[in-house]
Amino acid sequence: MLDEPWTLSPSVALRPEPFGALAYHFGNRKLTFLKRPELVAVVRGLGDAADVRSALVAAGIPDSQHEAYAEALRGLATTDTIRPRHDAGALA
Repeated sequence: MLDEPWTLSPSVALRPEPFGALAYHFGNRKLTFLKRPELVAVVRGLGDAADVRSALVAAGIPDSQHEAYAEALRGLATTDTIRPRHDAGALA
């Protein structure tokens, strides 16, 4: 996952909260709490980053925490909060 391009699902809206953000999926009506502002920064940055690792670096996440964040992102992928991005060639 770390070396793959991902993005926020177009069906998801993020609402900033003091603890991080609420992610609401308009398609499946799933409400997800993003409990860390750093995770919100990563999720918001996915669409502009070449891959997940680049989004983590841009958000200031230390290398030692990349796998933990990747695990959190895998969880978000199971609810279609984030999804694989297939336009990676457009970034090159």
